Amino acid sequence: MERNTRQRDAIRRVFEDIGRPLGPQEVLEAARDHVSGIGIATVYRTINALVESEWLQTVELPGEPPRYERATDHHHHHFRCRNCHRVFEIEGCPGNLSALIPAGFQLEAHDVVLYGKCATCAGQDAVAA
Repeated sequence: MERNTRQRDAIRRVFEDIGRPLGPQEVLEAARDHVSGIGIATVYRTINALVESEWLQTVELPGEPPRYERATDHHHHHFRCRNCHRVFEIEGCPGNLSALIPAGFQLEAHDVVLYGKCATCAGQDAVAA
């Protein structure tokens, strides 16, 4: 059993407060608002422990390092901003994908990642125009 520390509590708080998938560097920067001396090794160690305990789950996007989010039981997908590179959880699903599956294939799971600009980045583009 892992002991609760100020660093671990700060990292949990970061995931709860920000509420979107985060990479270790994003966690480090946000956790430093709570514990100034926290280091990247502590962030990685804590993330690994929180994944192992199923408090966090891994978010894998093609060609990118993993991000992490609070573990949930509900099915969801992700949106990645091409401008700021942040990833957001999105609700909804395209539904029954069986019509897309080649004959004789068996679907076991799917992931949908939408790409574009988040509201912040899209708003900055509108202001600049």
